[in-house]
Amino acid sequence: HVLKCCQKVLAWVPVAFIALVVAWSYYAYVVELCLYSLNSYLYFIAVVYLVVFHLSFFMFVWSYWKTIFTSPASPSNEFSLSKADKEQYEKEERPESQQEILRRAAKDLPIYTTTASRAIRYCDRCQLIKPDRCHHCSACDICVLKMDHHCPWVNNCVGFSNYKFFLLFLMYSLLYCLFVAATVLQYFIKFWTNELPDTHAKFHVLFLFFVAAMFFISILSLFSYHCWLVGKNRSTIETFRAPTFRNGPDKNGFSLGCSKNLREVFGDEKKYWLLPIFTSLGDGCNFPTRLVIMDPEQLTVSSQNEPAKSSGANQSFPARPLSESQNRLLASDCQWVESGPEEENVKTG
Repeated sequence: HVLKCCQKVLAWVPVAFIALVVAWSYYAYVVELCLYSLNSYLYFIAVVYLVVFHLSFFMFVWSYWKTIFTSPASPSNEFSLSKADKEQYEKEERPESQQEILRRAAKDLPIYTTTASRAIRYCDRCQLIKPDRCHHCSACDICVLKMDHHCPWVNNCVGFSNYKFFLLFLMYSLLYCLFVAATVLQYFIKFWTNELPDTHAKFHVLFLFFVAAMFFISILSLFSYHCWLVGKNRSTIETFRAPTFRNGPDKNGFSLGCSKNLREVFGDEKKYWLLPIFTSLGDGCNFPTRLVIMDPEQLTVSSQNEPAKSSGANQSFPARPLSESQNRLLASDCQWVESGPEEENVKTG
């Protein structure tokens, strides 16, 4: 118990470090640069700097706060085994028998993916069938919907509930560091060449430029990488381990095209894209997928199952309708048409 408490306290150290750096940067820029160094002879420029700085600072802090304190979304109760199935699962010792129980429980769930060995994705720790793109986080000790990674700098899991906030946090961090570095540069040079009085503000201005430039370079690569992930509709986990569908691993299995992939994260209304408020489409438990090519075994078994809906030749859907927000992702292409029956064993995870 003591060890767990210490781990929880230590987990906040990176967040506290970032908070201290941000607080110092605010003091160095507002007080030492704008109010102390510039106010005496460049009053108008100082006012413009302060307005733009506070705007970028507010958006940065708001998105960072939302990323930290938005709880990771977990699977709904429908993915948990019933009491009878759970008791039977725990009594069974053979993996084949356990898998049969899981297949029976998962047949009505909107699931497409399996493990690499074609087994149902089941979390023994949380005792539930994992939805597509859901993974167990050992740090948070819960299953997280559309888990991307556990980030120590926010002491939280980045997943379905806060991925948009995380992206905005990276973007506003970049803008904040870029603005600070760009506006401080000329005064950094003047202090360095002794064109300005050698006061205690010199240290703050010099160090502020180095810190802003360093963070900008480091965050730029991370932000660029996640922009690429959004365009491909992949998570960090899926980049290193492609999700396995009925016809095998497919790293592009959830990609619907760059535009629709972007809307899946940021929502349909562009006016909210730059605000750290939740607008992502869907419920995090099921996602539109590309067409899973049916093999002869699927066609044989499919005659016993409920027909599924499909759109064109590029996306495939669970037999149970997706939420309205997810359906809108494909509304611009064509209307849903009736297709042949689809095997429910595809929907295992």
